[in-house]
Amino acid sequence: MKILVLNCGSSSIKYKLFDMDSKEVIAQGGIEKIGLKGSFLKLTLPNGEKKVLEKDIPEHTVGVEFILNTLVSPEYGAIKSLDEIDAVGHRMVHGGERFSKSVLLDKEVLEAFVACNDLAPLHNPANLKGVNAVSAILPNIPQVGVFDTAFHQTMPDYAYLYAVPYELYEKYGVRRYGFHGTSHRYVSQRVCEYLGIKAEGLRLITCHIGNGGSIAAIKDGKCIDTTMGLTPLEGLMMGTRSGDIDAGAVTFIMDKEGLTTTGVSNLLNKKSGVLGISGVSSDMRELEAAVAEGNPKAILAENMYFYRIKKYIGAYAAALGGVDVILFTGGVGENQASCRAGVCEGLEFMGVKIDAEKNKVRGEEAIISSDDSKVKVVVIPTDEELLIASDTMTVVSK
Repeated sequence: MKILVLNCGSSSIKYKLFDMDSKEVIAQGGIEKIGLKGSFLKLTLPNGEKKVLEKDIPEHTVGVEFILNTLVSPEYGAIKSLDEIDAVGHRMVHGGERFSKSVLLDKEVLEAFVACNDLAPLHNPANLKGVNAVSAILPNIPQVGVFDTAFHQTMPDYAYLYAVPYELYEKYGVRRYGFHGTSHRYVSQRVCEYLGIKAEGLRLITCHIGNGGSIAAIKDGKCIDTTMGLTPLEGLMMGTRSGDIDAGAVTFIMDKEGLTTTGVSNLLNKKSGVLGISGVSSDMRELEAAVAEGNPKAILAENMYFYRIKKYIGAYAAALGGVDVILFTGGVGENQASCRAGVCEGLEFMGVKIDAEKNKVRGEEAIISSDDSKVKVVVIPTDEELLIASDTMTVVSK
């Protein structure tokens, strides 16, 4: 079975085509700058070579059509006919409380998804554009939605509710939803396979650390808490997001700076975090270089970044009643040894001991704790697209 996975953003479309018999990626790439000048498709050929194809792409339907034509093209194609694609799986960002698992996309489901638009005004409409584009070009192909928020729907009410008037939850759905759920679910399943252990009885803390970052507390394979909230702004300090901040500080800044809700959202989502403190970059590689040069604000930003992760690991160890495995994933979590070391330093009281030599790993599965560490510390690269493809195959097969 061949499954196409689409991840549609407001001005981009990423794709991977899987042969699910072998779990192999047979084509992948992405379109950028949709609706802007200089739009292009960047694809990776089977031999690893990258190609850039420039084309005017005014909107998503044209983009999806360009991807499909490229998949069957004599020069860059991976399949002979579009009939070979059995189903399309979509990354859907916000499913609210309606979706706790992946579903076949029909009219009723899409209407419920659209009702969640005000919870993710940037992401959900873009996801929908991808679904509509496929419907227009390949009307008979089954499509499946895999929701970023679904994995966290097992959180208990005392963990997901905010301490604001309950009627705000009843009227507007104001609560914590969590994100990166597809990643947290994938790595929480994969680590059990990798370590040869069962999810039942396992107390696991998964740290998805990238430009956006979130941590999840997972017990018996189910999420009981996570750091992101109503939106992806809550929780950890991130590349450009502030993470946790006193709401009183927000209203104070709005008054002092004369900011509207749009202005303060822009400040907290795009100008804060690592970028806001360091003044250097939102990219942890560039921050690491600035730290090596002795830049004091870069050092401060790094200390804050590591501290927030460590603090949540401690909180979630308490919520879980102890911890058996701490897992790092995401662009930074998988590749930056200094981040993993900085976060775990000081957690020895919990039974965490990192092996400096084992920690030199980048982007591959590994146990990085010492043999006598009571808590296993593991790196598992995430593969959200493979999970989306697997879910799509399962739903379509039913």
